[in-house]
Amino acid sequence: MKIVIPGGTGQVGTILSRALTAAGHDVVILTRRPVRERDVRWDAETLGPWAKELDGSDVVINLAGRSVNCRYTPDNLRAMMDSRVRSARVIGEAVATAVRPPRVWLQMSTATIYAHRFDAPNDEVTGVLGGTEAGVPGYWAYSVEIAKAWERAQEQAETPHTRKVSMRAAMVMSPDRGGVFDVLLRLVRLGLGGPVAGGAQYVSWIHDRDLVRAVEFLIDRDDLAGPVNLAAPDPLPQRTFMRVLRAARGVPVGLPATKWMAELGAFALRSDTELLLKSRRVVPGRLLEAGFAFDYPQWPQAADDLVRRLRGGSRSTM
Repeated sequence: MKIVIPGGTGQVGTILSRALTAAGHDVVILTRRPVRERDVRWDAETLGPWAKELDGSDVVINLAGRSVNCRYTPDNLRAMMDSRVRSARVIGEAVATAVRPPRVWLQMSTATIYAHRFDAPNDEVTGVLGGTEAGVPGYWAYSVEIAKAWERAQEQAETPHTRKVSMRAAMVMSPDRGGVFDVLLRLVRLGLGGPVAGGAQYVSWIHDRDLVRAVEFLIDRDDLAGPVNLAAPDPLPQRTFMRVLRAARGVPVGLPATKWMAELGAFALRSDTELLLKSRRVVPGRLLEAGFAFDYPQWPQAADDLVRRLRGGSRSTM
């Protein structure tokens, strides 16, 4: 198959392009800074010569959007919104004008679309969308609006011959340098991998190999469209999640952090505490109902595998 991945130079794009290329597919990356043979330049906003890559392709997987690993200033939040909505709209235009449009358009979304909650898990049917929770920072609602606008841009695209799936992804855990797992493991090695603000908030995650398998599953299943949660079926409270990770790495103790300490740490890392403090209790209802079987459904097994691969220098998802 020919698979086009707009915005495919980040962590998730690297995971997918590596695995899909190894599986024998022709993978094209749309990027602002092409450096490799199958990289094609685009600006993520306007139609251009890049659009011909979609014409005759089998699959488009849109991952484009400004990284969330930043300070959530008004300017950065606006950049997150604009980059996601504009790229999704122009992908829709390219698909709509293609003589032979791709048969499926997988659009990245985020588990952040769901409410900050502790009482029940969020699946695609019964889950509660966020934005109106009490007692949380006001800008968390804007993060939810970004996710809603991102999905809406895909939904409104006039692409009657292309099936559309919105992938509400949890944090992707892989041994790649600079990824979220690498950052968490670094904190563990420094003795800082304890509970944050009590650690009751849920962490939703997915192992990189299950991410690839889920994407392949969604490509093959013509009966699946609309929102699909990409998350392992066993989200854990943050304090438990980090305790398991410490055990996998062989670090017995992790210092706890208060909310204000987390704020200082996030500021130093030029990141934001929403990534640490929002309770993302998300489960993969539609994937499980469709018969998808996770290779790594529980965190202890996944953490052991990721630590082993990181120590061994293996990034492959095959």
